[in-house]
Amino acid sequence: MRPRTVLRIARWETTKGVGGLDRGAVAVVLAAAAFVVAFGVVGLVGGVALEDGIYRVGVDEDSPFHDPVAVDDALAVVEPDPAVVDEGLRPGEGYDLYVESGPERTRLYLVRRDGEPTDKSLAALAAFRESVEAYNERRMRSEDNETAAFPVVVTVEFVERGTDGGADDGGGGPDSDGTGGGGGEGGGGDGQDDDGGLPSTGGGDGGGFGAPSIGAFDLFGTAGTSGSPSAIAPPFPFQSLVLAFLFVLPLNFVIQAYGSSMLSERLDRRGELLLVAPVTPAEIVAGKTLPYAATSLAIAATVVAGLWLIGAGAGPLSVLAVVPLSLLFLALTFLGAMFARSFKELTFVSVTVSTALTTYAFVPAIFTATSPVAFVSPLTVAVRDLTGAGVTPGQFLFATGPPTLVAGVCFLFGLGVYREEDLFTQRPVHLKALDALAGRIRRPRSLALVVALLVPFVFVAELVAVALLFALPVALSIPLVLATVAVIEELAKALPVYAGFVNGRYERTAGVGAAAGAAAGVGFFLAEKLSLLVQVVGLPDVAVADAAFQTGLGSNSLAAVAVLAVAPLLLHVATATVSALGASRDRTAFAASLSLATLLHLVYNLAVVSRLV
Repeated sequence: MRPRTVLRIARWETTKGVGGLDRGAVAVVLAAAAFVVAFGVVGLVGGVALEDGIYRVGVDEDSPFHDPVAVDDALAVVEPDPAVVDEGLRPGEGYDLYVESGPERTRLYLVRRDGEPTDKSLAALAAFRESVEAYNERRMRSEDNETAAFPVVVTVEFVERGTDGGADDGGGGPDSDGTGGGGGEGGGGDGQDDDGGLPSTGGGDGGGFGAPSIGAFDLFGTAGTSGSPSAIAPPFPFQSLVLAFLFVLPLNFVIQAYGSSMLSERLDRRGELLLVAPVTPAEIVAGKTLPYAATSLAIAATVVAGLWLIGAGAGPLSVLAVVPLSLLFLALTFLGAMFARSFKELTFVSVTVSTALTTYAFVPAIFTATSPVAFVSPLTVAVRDLTGAGVTPGQFLFATGPPTLVAGVCFLFGLGVYREEDLFTQRPVHLKALDALAGRIRRPRSLALVVALLVPFVFVAELVAVALLFALPVALSIPLVLATVAVIEELAKALPVYAGFVNGRYERTAGVGAAAGAAAGVGFFLAEKLSLLVQVVGLPDVAVADAAFQTGLGSNSLAAVAVLAVAPLLLHVATATVSALGASRDRTAFAASLSLATLLHLVYNLAVVSRLV
């Protein structure tokens, strides 16, 4: 590949893209940028208050509960009418909760329908209690005697599993706030007495992972690790995820422009001029992709710079973490643009790619503070960089390596159909996909390489399955992941074989089918063994991951490791041969044989793997 040629094509692509912008396109870009900025601001300040005044509470101004209700945006003070509670509070009377304060006790009345409290009334009661607790805490913090206000203060340090040290689950000493208590008396349920005082909870400031607080808000949602025992909760990096979403959201607009450009080259036949020029398809695709990859990188760098300016810990690591996602977005969009026959089909492909990759990026990142399974997603690296937690080189490679490999394979298969007979013909999408697979097949033996190239797809799909299922009980999650693995792996082995037969790469005989199946099984087995290294580096203590990748490392048994190192070879060769024999006949036989192979794989997983992992 010649760099000067690639750069010249990239310059042409950039000039064409800028020259093709009209007022409507500029308006869309500006609107998208405004949305990204607004979304980031909402994430910083903690969201939009959608519940303002949603619950109506009848409470008298002289009641000690009036102030807690008045300062809570979710609660609306309504002038109380004692007559409405004489026969019970009913729907349609203007209240969700009624507070009746007396000299010795306070009674709370809930709205009832058919003798049972309504859901909204119960929700209003929960919001009321939270408001009272928060009000009490604020009053205590305003007092001067901090020891009396918070006699017990806990400081918790959250550490990751598998690291040395532990959490500090206790600690005495005075808080920085003062004492005092809440005033008034608590309420009970509908017409019930409550002789307790207003409950109080401590709060506190905390570092969690040592992330900064900027201004009046906690930028990364890591506070709450110091205070009274009732206020301590594990950190959840919600705001970090919202900010990290700023890295991914612009990619959706970039791939729309990229996909449209690639498809226009096909529909308008402008790409035919480049095909007859003295350049290779790889140089053409690289040149056309480079401006959009550079744009994605520039957007990520801009977001990081903005976060750095307001005091966040973002740095180059956050940008590097987004690069694999950017390449994956572009690669799958390129493949979709090679398959689509119209802009309507391309829109469907783009939406599917965007939804799937956004899920892949965010679902694992939810578990950033709780499980190593979070490193399935490169976005976890960005989240940890934002929170100042840091990552090891092994974690970085585990998070970014698989999506980078998948992106490379997608571009490789896309190049397989970057030729005149595929670019400018209206073949159905599924036939184009088979053409992409068959483009790398010359003989049955070459199937081993093609199937091996699909293993990164398999690996990423299985990682996502682990991330989605690992939180379930092991008795449920392991059977589900074993079934998912069986379907994914059999499809990866069977589709290249079927593509070879459909495109006439070899004869439709049983002998050739058996040879093709054996080659596919061996190729998959050899590439699959790379998961051993991944298991050791990335997910050494996750039972569901051990079941998905079938290494046996979690069993601490050398016999189990030995069996699971060899037995899959026989399994993959056998099931791939079953699918190949069906593919050598016709589509119906292929579907039936693929179903049988998947069933055999599932039986093996349940009978052997589930007993050894």
